Amino acid sequence: MTFGQKVTFVRREKKLTQAQLGAAIGTTGDMVGKYERDAIKPSIEVAAKIAEVLDSTLDYLIRDIRSSATEQKQVSPALIDYFNKLEKLPAKDREHVLAVIDAFTAKLKIQSIME
Repeated sequence: MTFGQKVTFVRREKKLTQAQLGAAIGTTGDMVGKYERDAIKPSIEVAAKIAEVLDSTLDYLIRDIRSSATEQKQVSPALIDYFNKLEKLPAKDREHVLAVIDAFTAKLKIQSIME
């Protein structure tokens, strides 16, 4: 997906119009439309504002995800939303959540060995 496609996707998930996103980042809806059509690329500062307003990460928006010859694995928007929420937790709470994830992945590994 391109930068523009990702912005469109996340903006629609957040139920924002182009005009609302434009106002939130200090530009117009027409300019957001140009970004979404990949007609022009925003500056890094504007892209960062877009990511912040959309509660996304700049890395997600700008990383070029291309299909591989074998298998394309994309992180679902719902999972990205959880990652964003996890980043906002206090460090101690984040450690607890990661410990639970580690426990479940260890359990899965043990189960696959036992089979």
